[in-house]
Amino acid sequence: MPPATLPELSAQNLLHARARLGEGPLWDSDKQVLYWVDILNHRVHVFEPSSGDDCHWDVGGVGSALALMAGEKLLLAMGDRITTLDLTSGAVDTLTTLTFDTPGTRFNDGKCDPQGRFWVGTLSPALGTAALYRYDPDGSVHTMETGLTISNGLGWSPDGNSFYLIDSPQRKIFAYRFDGATGEISDRCTAVDLGDEPVEPDGLAIDRDGNLWTALWDGWAVACFSPAGKALGRVKLPVQRPTCPTFGGPDLSTLYVTTASVGLSQQEIQQGFYAGDVFAIAAPTPGLPTNLFGA
Repeated sequence: MPPATLPELSAQNLLHARARLGEGPLWDSDKQVLYWVDILNHRVHVFEPSSGDDCHWDVGGVGSALALMAGEKLLLAMGDRITTLDLTSGAVDTLTTLTFDTPGTRFNDGKCDPQGRFWVGTLSPALGTAALYRYDPDGSVHTMETGLTISNGLGWSPDGNSFYLIDSPQRKIFAYRFDGATGEISDRCTAVDLGDEPVEPDGLAIDRDGNLWTALWDGWAVACFSPAGKALGRVKLPVQRPTCPTFGGPDLSTLYVTTASVGLSQQEIQQGFYAGDVFAIAAPTPGLPTNLFGA
């Protein structure tokens, strides 16, 4: 049986965005804004929770993951490219392009590690042909994991010694040993296994206690697990397809959650009127600061 809903937590609708595939939320503590992407509408959004203002850049491609950079730029994974997005002009410049063996493969979720390296996975239409890559500030690209299908949420433990990765179709969160000095991962094990439950873990956020918060695609909820993988509870959302959580707000105690409307029938969209919106949950434990690329 699924764990009981966390009774003290609820989700607040912050932005009626109606995104097709909202993803990649990224908190900027300096500006107190939330960046997020609508992958299928080719947009990078800038949302200011204090005012409710949301604007966007049309980036001309499938942008799926973001990272903070010094200055007025973001790192943006887009299709088969790693690019920069200029936040003053909207210009997109390519840093590097990868070649994928399987047609239809593209970048998916990504995040910077505490040492400032950008980790980004792919999704593939063919089972077991996606991978996880590490893009270093010197421009080098390293293949870190293979045999995936939809490389999704990822993150690091508060002590920096563990790395977590979701492969959505396997319904698992994997844990690895992480060497911050070398950027290597090893000793994979399964931290969370959702078994035959008809949901898929999507994005991932980690709080200061090391708890794992994952959005459940087709699960109408965000689930929380201890570092050891114990189910701690779920927060219900009024949408079928939550996609990705991230911690933000002035004290990093707000869990922002993007959602999607893609793939839903008109009846399902009417039932889940807020599909594609951005939500906020008052988290019981604050999150970790957003890592900067090249830090």
